Amino acid sequence: MQNIFQLKITLNDISPPIWRRVHVNSDTLLFDLHKIIQTAMGWTNSHLHQFVYNDRYYCNPEYEEEWDDSRQVDYSKVRLEELLSSMNQHIIYEYDFGDGWEHIIELEKIIPVDIKMKHPICIDGKRNCPPEDCGGPGGYEDLLEVIKNPENEEYESMLEWVGNDFDPEYFDKNEINEELRQKDFGCITILDD
Repeated sequence: MQNIFQLKITLNDISPPIWRRVHVNSDTLLFDLHKIIQTAMGWTNSHLHQFVYNDRYYCNPEYEEEWDDSRQVDYSKVRLEELLSSMNQHIIYEYDFGDGWEHIIELEKIIPVDIKMKHPICIDGKRNCPPEDCGGPGGYEDLLEVIKNPENEEYESMLEWVGNDFDPEYFDKNEINEELRQKDFGCITILDD
């Protein structure tokens, strides 16, 4: 029987934390969960990704020719409920292997299906997603230090790169939910690498 999973998605190694709380169907394919995470967190689907659970790597089959490990598994037919079945279990979602963004996806609650609710839905969260290609957690920390100090010699160029309107505290669940209702859960579908 299908349930709703309440997941907390937390970006690892960032303080204060950047996180989202979402409700998804328990039978969501990992292929689709990737898209939901991209939209909920604010990423642009510009890099490779994988899920990690019990020493196995659940990967996009489009890039199977690049797999070099027998522990890699095609994630296009794997359902979330095959990996998570009880509260407090978690899996890892890795995005952009160069920058090394690691997300902890924790199953917080298992909720009966409410047919009046559309899923997936973001119910809560904190802080804005880091900009793509900023150098991982350490690079993001450096970026934040630079843009809060107009005296820093890199201030102007960093602000130009990240955009004058970048607010690290920004979070709008209504905006995220509008996107989640779009085709492919609002996820951009072209990868650059």
